[in-house]
Amino acid sequence: MLTASPLLARLALAGAAVSAVALLSAGCGTPAAPPATASNTATASRTATAAAPATSSAPAAAGPTASPVTSSSPAAPAGPAPCPTRSLGLKPGLSQGTAGSIYTVLDFTNISKVTCTLYGYPGVAQAGGNPVTQIGLAAAESHATARRLVTLAPGAVANALLRIVDAGNYGPARCGPVKASYLQIYPPNQTTPVYLGYASQACAKRVRLLTVSVVVAGSGGSS
Repeated sequence: MLTASPLLARLALAGAAVSAVALLSAGCGTPAAPPATASNTATASRTATAAAPATSSAPAAAGPTASPVTSSSPAAPAGPAPCPTRSLGLKPGLSQGTAGSIYTVLDFTNISKVTCTLYGYPGVAQAGGNPVTQIGLAAAESHATARRLVTLAPGAVANALLRIVDAGNYGPARCGPVKASYLQIYPPNQTTPVYLGYASQACAKRVRLLTVSVVVAGSGGSS
């Protein structure tokens, strides 16, 4: 069973931060055509790994390198270098459903032998198909928690909280429902993604289903 805190406390903060976004989304008219997607091929996998060498299997990259789905963020304070994608292992942590949404913790582990840092938001989007491409809009940023520099010694863990709104909340004409097989995740300030096996319903049209928090120190727990 899940513990009542701190995940529930983070859910409450995240829910409050994204409620305004949900209200604005509900008032939109007919959406525009689907956004351009990143071009990456993949084989089915339930483990996550960077496109660069890592410890577990992942979709093989093909074509030009995808651009990160994150928006620009302030530069991190001085200190150890930012964690490159190849230095991070990624897995899902605690997951909990609420009315119309699922909240999932994303755990980032420093699998290298060098201390590095994470600062700000990961870029997250749903992905699927063959070749694997991004589906729909990338995650909005939740501002419930301020950015803090997270220093990861070898083996240390940080996490971010991802909210996925149920695509069934929107009609088929507005959503353009599509099955997603992965979460495409860019660690903060990186341009190489990780693909985490994660089956979900996505919207091919311009309906924003995802919201993600800043990276904070510590593990989100086991799923």
